[in-house]
Amino acid sequence: MLGALIGYFMGSIPCGLVFVKAICGIDIRQYGSHNIGTTNVFRTVGARMASLVLLGDLGKGVVALLLVSRFVSTDLWPQLACAAASILGHSFSCFLHFKGGRGVATGLGVLLYFMPDVSVFALTVWLAIVFVTRYVSLGSIVAAFCAPLGAYYLGYDLPLVIFTAIIAAVVIVRHYENMVRLFHGTENKIREGHLSVKDKK
Repeated sequence: MLGALIGYFMGSIPCGLVFVKAICGIDIRQYGSHNIGTTNVFRTVGARMASLVLLGDLGKGVVALLLVSRFVSTDLWPQLACAAASILGHSFSCFLHFKGGRGVATGLGVLLYFMPDVSVFALTVWLAIVFVTRYVSLGSIVAAFCAPLGAYYLGYDLPLVIFTAIIAAVVIVRHYENMVRLFHGTENKIREGHLSVKDKK
């Protein structure tokens, strides 16, 4: 229980909102897709801020697991509970009226902690899809689908494979609206944005 609470609290920290507000002086929820995640930050204020948000969202999953491993338990199940809760916290943050991002970056951080090679595989798939199609959502969906397959192929224990499959399903479901837009050909392709001072006003 304590591991899950730590994971949820850490995951709930809205890095996109906090970082962009502190550095750029805007509420990212008022721009673009109104999402606090890396993609909307990239489209709104550019790559540098998006990279910072990505590292923050990825890092909070890793930090939560390190805290649980250090102060709660090194057993697998408490750590899996922490990992799941951190992703749910990112997606349904207690600081944002139980709204949030889609869990991609925090999920990648969790994968990095448990299965570094699977996280590299998933990131490679994401990069390849985004580079070819310019659709971040499609890259996230395909990478999420491939992650449990990679975990199984590389011989990880069944609980980790099942856990990865569940998290992948959550990420894919969270992209439902994107999938509808992809089907209808109305999904936006990735394009870096740069808000001017005038735009912020």
